[in-house]
Amino acid sequence: MNQGFDSYHIPVMLHECMEGLDIRPEGVYVDVTFGGGGHSRAILERLGSEGKLYAFDRDDDALANAINDPRFCLIHENFMHVKNFLRLYGVRQIDGLLADLGISSHQIDEAERGFSTRMDGPLDLRMDRREGMTAADLVNSAEENELEKILRLYGELPNAKALAHNIVLAREGEPLSTTGQLVEAVRPLLPRGRENKVLAMLFQALRIEVNGELEALRQMLTQAAELLSDGGRICVMSYHSLEDRLVKNFFKTGNFEGELHKDFYGNIQAPLRMVTRKPIVASEEELQANNRARSAKLRIACKNNKIDKQ
Repeated sequence: MNQGFDSYHIPVMLHECMEGLDIRPEGVYVDVTFGGGGHSRAILERLGSEGKLYAFDRDDDALANAINDPRFCLIHENFMHVKNFLRLYGVRQIDGLLADLGISSHQIDEAERGFSTRMDGPLDLRMDRREGMTAADLVNSAEENELEKILRLYGELPNAKALAHNIVLAREGEPLSTTGQLVEAVRPLLPRGRENKVLAMLFQALRIEVNGELEALRQMLTQAAELLSDGGRICVMSYHSLEDRLVKNFFKTGNFEGELHKDFYGNIQAPLRMVTRKPIVASEEELQANNRARSAKLRIACKNNKIDKQ
């Protein structure tokens, strides 16, 4: 059943994304985070009969939202393989790419996915349920110091050591298999008034590790820069500082460390040129209608054809 983006996921900064892509009616575009299809539908509305849109999503729930349009193709794969799968369809260059890195409202609201800190369900957290370890596998098998590192790096949690210790103590009684059990294991360490914030950071850390999200983002950005044609646009929305830092650094310098490399003439050696110096954020009007847009940051870059021709 096609649930549509209104019930599955409200597309964030839809107008800003379409403006950022600067869509050419005959162009080839890629939406690497299809989800409910809201952004994809808006792209298709701007494409002519010769235009083409390829979408990616590793979550099988998103397949129900596939769009019946000859110009559209949905690929059920991780976007870290975007270049190889586009080649299977004979695509070697694209005019634009869109990535909305946030988890969808549908994923959060479905208790059995394990993304929600408020609803009890299996401790899963996988984007693609066909493969890989679950969050339960992770918290029950990782060494305490490994858990601490994950929580500190990916959740940016100052009390990562204490949280990891409590998780290890709790699993000694019985394996942690539900989100509720994990929440109870760390409840004594949750600061009053900030319980939900800390839990969100904890779940974020586990989710990033389980899904290999940051490495997938690095791979996708590198491939996107290679795929974009001269003047092609890339729009990326991120929802936490770890993602945003990678996007900002890559757009600005062509690497993820943010190190500027210049040629003999002082020109920055980077494949992309930043279109927006500062990230775009949702308007107050949008925030009133969709609170989940509050942490979104949209960055836009353009393929720098001058660098390519050197």
